[in-house]
Amino acid sequence: MGPVIVIVVLVALAWALLAVPARRRQRSHLELQDGVVVGDEIITAGGMHAVVREASEGELRVEISPGVVVTLDRRAVAAVAVEEAAEEDPGPGGS
Repeated sequence: MGPVIVIVVLVALAWALLAVPARRRQRSHLELQDGVVVGDEIITAGGMHAVVREASEGELRVEISPGVVVTLDRRAVAAVAVEEAAEEDPGPGGS
C-alpha cells in the first residue's frame, strides 16, 4: 500500500506543477485575444505586426501596411504590442 501512496502523491504533484500553470497561461492568452479592440497594435502568430481597424466576434480586420487591410482570425493573435518607454542614454562617460 505504501508504494501506491507515493505514486499517487507524485502524480498529484506533477499535475499541480505542470497542468495548472499551463491552463492558467492558456486562459490568460484567450482573455488577451478576446480583449483586442480597434486601434490596438497586435503581433500575429506568424510574427506580423498589424493595427486593428475593425473587430467582430471571431475575426479582425487589420492593417498590415498603409492601405493594406486583411482579415485575420482572432485565434491568430499572439500578443498585443506595448510601446516601451524610451530610456535616456547618458552617452559616453555619462552617469
